[in-house]
Amino acid sequence: MTIKLLAIGKTDNKQLQALIEDYQKRLGFYIKFDFEIIPDLKKVKNLSEDQQKQKEGELILAKLNPTDVLILLDENGKQYDSVGFSEYLQKHMNSGVKQVVFVIGGPYGFSDEVYNKANGKISLSKMTFSHQMIRLFMIEQLYRAFTILKNEPYHHR
Repeated sequence: MTIKLLAIGKTDNKQLQALIEDYQKRLGFYIKFDFEIIPDLKKVKNLSEDQQKQKEGELILAKLNPTDVLILLDENGKQYDSVGFSEYLQKHMNSGVKQVVFVIGGPYGFSDEVYNKANGKISLSKMTFSHQMIRLFMIEQLYRAFTILKNEPYHHR
Protein backbone atom coordinates (compact mmCIF):
# COMPACT_ATOMS: atom_id res chain seq x y z
CA MET A 1 0.00 0.00 0.00
CA THR A 2 1.04 3.56 -0.65
CA ILE A 3 0.04 6.54 1.45
CA LYS A 4 -0.15 9.86 -0.32
CA LEU A 5 -0.60 13.25 1.32
CA LEU A 6 -1.88 16.04 -0.92
CA ALA A 7 -1.74 19.64 0.25
CA ILE A 8 -2.63 22.96 -1.35
CA GLY A 9 0.23 25.50 -1.44
CA LYS A 10 3.89 25.30 -0.53
CA THR A 11 5.49 25.69 2.90
CA ASP A 12 7.53 28.89 3.22
CA ASN A 13 8.93 28.18 6.68
CA LYS A 14 12.32 26.47 6.27
CA GLN A 15 12.38 25.03 9.81
CA LEU A 16 8.93 23.54 9.35
CA GLN A 17 9.97 22.14 5.97
CA ALA A 18 13.06 20.53 7.55
CA LEU A 19 10.88 18.79 10.17
CA ILE A 20 8.46 17.60 7.48
CA GLU A 21 11.36 16.16 5.48
CA ASP A 22 12.73 14.44 8.59
CA TYR A 23 9.44 12.66 9.30
CA GLN A 24 8.98 11.84 5.61
CA LYS A 25 12.34 10.08 5.65
CA ARG A 26 11.45 8.20 8.86
CA LEU A 27 8.07 7.17 7.45
CA GLY A 28 9.78 5.79 4.35
CA PHE A 29 11.22 2.95 6.45
CA TYR A 30 7.70 1.60 6.99
CA ILE A 31 5.66 2.31 3.88
CA LYS A 32 5.80 3.91 0.46
CA PHE A 33 4.88 7.53 1.17
CA ASP A 34 4.32 10.33 -1.32
CA PHE A 35 3.84 13.97 -0.32
CA GLU A 36 2.59 16.14 -3.15
CA ILE A 37 1.99 19.87 -3.16
CA ILE A 38 -0.70 21.35 -5.38
CA PRO A 39 0.42 24.91 -6.18
CA ASP A 40 -1.61 27.81 -4.80
CA LEU A 41 -4.16 29.25 -7.18
CA LYS A 42 -3.19 32.47 -8.93
CA LYS A 43 -5.35 35.63 -8.93
CA VAL A 44 -7.63 34.48 -6.11
CA LYS A 45 -8.69 38.06 -5.32
CA ASN A 46 -11.11 37.83 -8.26
CA LEU A 47 -12.60 34.54 -7.03
CA SER A 48 -15.32 33.93 -4.46
CA GLU A 49 -14.72 31.34 -1.74
CA ASP A 50 -16.89 28.86 -3.65
CA GLN A 51 -15.02 29.48 -6.90
CA GLN A 52 -11.71 28.99 -5.10
CA LYS A 53 -12.92 25.72 -3.53
CA GLN A 54 -14.19 24.60 -6.95
CA LYS A 55 -10.86 25.25 -8.69
CA GLU A 56 -8.85 23.63 -5.89
CA GLY A 57 -11.27 20.69 -5.97
CA GLU A 58 -10.64 20.16 -9.69
CA LEU A 59 -6.88 20.10 -9.02
CA ILE A 60 -7.31 17.61 -6.15
CA LEU A 61 -9.57 15.27 -8.13
CA ALA A 62 -7.13 15.34 -11.08
CA LYS A 63 -4.46 13.83 -8.79
CA LEU A 64 -6.53 10.75 -7.89
CA ASN A 65 -6.58 7.28 -9.39
CA PRO A 66 -9.98 5.55 -9.70
CA THR A 67 -9.07 2.97 -7.03
CA ASP A 68 -7.69 5.46 -4.46
CA VAL A 69 -9.27 5.68 -1.02
CA LEU A 70 -9.74 9.41 -0.43
CA ILE A 71 -9.64 10.68 3.16
CA LEU A 72 -10.14 14.38 3.83
CA LEU A 73 -8.60 16.20 6.77
CA ASP A 74 -11.66 18.09 7.85
CA GLU A 75 -12.71 19.83 11.04
CA ASN A 76 -15.94 17.79 11.04
CA GLY A 77 -14.16 14.47 10.56
CA LYS A 78 -13.82 11.59 13.01
CA GLN A 79 -11.18 12.06 15.69
CA TYR A 80 -8.82 9.29 16.72
CA ASP A 81 -6.21 8.93 19.39
CA SER A 82 -2.85 7.73 18.06
CA VAL A 83 -3.52 4.04 18.77
CA GLY A 84 -6.95 4.28 17.13
CA PHE A 85 -5.43 5.96 14.09
CA SER A 86 -2.83 3.17 13.79
CA GLU A 87 -5.67 0.62 13.85
CA TYR A 88 -7.51 2.67 11.19
CA LEU A 89 -4.43 2.48 8.94
CA GLN A 90 -4.03 -1.24 9.62
CA LYS A 91 -7.62 -1.87 8.46
CA HIS A 92 -6.85 -0.10 5.18
CA MET A 93 -3.67 -2.13 4.73
CA ASN A 94 -5.52 -5.37 5.46
CA SER A 95 -8.24 -4.51 2.91
CA GLY A 96 -5.80 -4.69 -0.01
CA VAL A 97 -6.18 -1.06 -1.02
CA LYS A 98 -3.37 0.10 -3.32
CA GLN A 99 -3.31 3.74 -2.22
CA VAL A 100 -4.83 5.85 0.54
CA VAL A 101 -4.79 9.57 -0.19
CA PHE A 102 -5.11 12.06 2.66
CA VAL A 103 -5.88 15.63 1.57
CA ILE A 104 -5.27 18.94 3.32
CA GLY A 105 -7.52 21.43 1.55
CA GLY A 106 -7.17 25.13 0.98
CA PRO A 107 -8.22 27.89 3.36
CA TYR A 108 -11.95 27.47 2.66
CA GLY A 109 -12.15 23.68 2.75
CA PHE A 110 -13.30 21.39 -0.04
CA SER A 111 -15.73 21.61 -2.93
CA ASP A 112 -18.90 19.51 -2.92
CA GLU A 113 -17.37 17.31 -5.65
CA VAL A 114 -14.40 16.47 -3.41
CA TYR A 115 -16.69 15.75 -0.43
CA ASN A 116 -18.82 13.49 -2.65
CA LYS A 117 -15.78 11.53 -3.85
CA ALA A 118 -14.32 11.13 -0.34
CA ASN A 119 -14.36 7.77 1.41
CA GLY A 120 -13.96 9.37 4.83
CA LYS A 121 -13.04 12.43 6.87
CA ILE A 122 -10.73 12.69 9.85
CA SER A 123 -9.96 15.58 12.15
CA LEU A 124 -6.65 15.90 13.97
CA SER A 125 -8.12 18.20 16.61
CA LYS A 126 -11.05 20.41 17.51
CA MET A 127 -8.55 23.26 17.44
CA THR A 128 -7.71 25.10 14.23
CA PHE A 129 -4.14 24.88 12.96
CA SER A 130 -2.43 26.52 10.00
CA HIS A 131 -2.33 24.49 6.81
CA GLN A 132 1.46 24.58 7.15
CA MET A 133 1.45 22.99 10.61
CA ILE A 134 -1.11 20.31 9.75
CA ARG A 135 1.31 18.84 7.19
CA LEU A 136 3.89 18.22 9.90
CA PHE A 137 1.28 16.93 12.37
CA MET A 138 -0.19 14.52 9.82
CA ILE A 139 3.15 13.10 8.72
CA GLU A 140 4.26 12.74 12.34
CA GLN A 141 1.02 10.91 13.19
CA LEU A 142 1.52 8.57 10.24
CA TYR A 143 5.03 7.84 11.48
CA ARG A 144 3.76 7.37 15.04
CA ALA A 145 1.05 4.99 13.79
CA PHE A 146 3.63 2.73 12.17
CA THR A 147 5.84 2.69 15.27
CA ILE A 148 2.75 1.65 17.25
CA LEU A 149 1.96 -1.11 14.75
CA LYS A 150 5.57 -2.34 14.97
CA ASN A 151 5.64 -2.09 18.79
CA GLU A 152 8.55 0.32 18.66
CA PRO A 153 9.29 2.66 21.59
CA TYR A 154 8.53 6.01 19.87
CA HIS A 155 4.95 6.05 21.23
CA HIS A 156 4.62 5.52 24.98
CA ARG A 157 1.36 3.88 25.97
